[in-house]
Amino acid sequence: MKAITIDLNSFIPVAAAKAPLFEPKHKRGKIDVTFLVLVLVLLVVGLVMLFSASHAYAFYNEGNSFYFIERQLFFAVVGTAAMLFASQINHKYIQKWAILLFIFAVGLLLFADIFMRDQYGFARWIYIGNFSFQPSEVAKFAIIVLFAHFAATNAEKMQTFKYGVMPFGIALGTVALLVILSRHLSGTIIIGALGISMMWFGGTRFRYFGALLGAGAAGVALIIIFPQFMAYTGDRVQVWLDPYSYYHEGGFQTIQSLIAIGSGGLWGAGLGNSRQKYLYIPEPQNDFIFPVVCEELGFIGASAIILLFALLVARGYIIAMRCPDKFGALLAAGCVTHIGLQVLLNIAVVTNTIPNTGISLPFFSYGGTALMMTLGEMGIVLSVSKKSSIQKS
Repeated sequence: MKAITIDLNSFIPVAAAKAPLFEPKHKRGKIDVTFLVLVLVLLVVGLVMLFSASHAYAFYNEGNSFYFIERQLFFAVVGTAAMLFASQINHKYIQKWAILLFIFAVGLLLFADIFMRDQYGFARWIYIGNFSFQPSEVAKFAIIVLFAHFAATNAEKMQTFKYGVMPFGIALGTVALLVILSRHLSGTIIIGALGISMMWFGGTRFRYFGALLGAGAAGVALIIIFPQFMAYTGDRVQVWLDPYSYYHEGGFQTIQSLIAIGSGGLWGAGLGNSRQKYLYIPEPQNDFIFPVVCEELGFIGASAIILLFALLVARGYIIAMRCPDKFGALLAAGCVTHIGLQVLLNIAVVTNTIPNTGISLPFFSYGGTALMMTLGEMGIVLSVSKKSSIQKS
């Protein structure tokens, strides 16, 4: 039987090696204003809702109603600056660093798993003095860049197992294993979904996805049928199936979330008038901020926010389809897919459609690493849009 080998030289960026950080002015197009406006609107609305959702919890726990919003405003300013900078760079320049970025992300995950595990066994954060960040956020972006690079470099070979599956599977398996060892289920789910999406966009043959989806379905089925084999994940599945029977063992947050969503009605109680945020929903500034949105803005307001996210993702895909080079197209598609996946999964969690896995809502949930990475990715989409505008003209 002939051994399958991979020529690593085929994955070294050659065409992108001479790409400058900034392109000459005569080669620059215009950024997509529609996409930029959608990002800024979501950012502003997210900040307003974060303050509304967090001020009572912040006052009770920190003695300062502005505790979370002050920090999030700082990250929003830094993230916006990063977005504007990223929008001006040549997106092809990123390609030459794809493999090194992936190695860096794996190194961060390893470091967290070995040195940053807390008393409960979690290793989701790296702490440097008063500063902390989630290495999984870096890993998500690294997967997007690496997979876009793989698919662009081997575009004509993506239908083969050797180039269309093996390198992707090895990279995705490595990152997913390290993230799940850190007991970060939501990060594992998003990274897995992102990786599969990027393979699909890149041109991996359809039949190869059967095995991947089958393995994922088998894993979920085993957790549901035999939750004792993965106690942490299994407990969450049990709570998801019947939160009222586990009121004091994890179901409380889900129950309060459903109450908040239901009590919002059609038009909501009004901005700032949520009752569930007053120490009923645990940490309403984080993953469960959307129920506060539903309670205060009602079905109409929550639907409008979902529509804004849908428009952002759709506009991002239009930018990707107009991009003349495959790496840029895949890069833009991956960044907006990341947003779409997180929104979809966050809403599924707070409505108890899927188990509570701790997935944040982009632009809304408190968290500096996630916000800055999200805005940075949006800047890259804007960078790609400049090429798209040239192509369109």
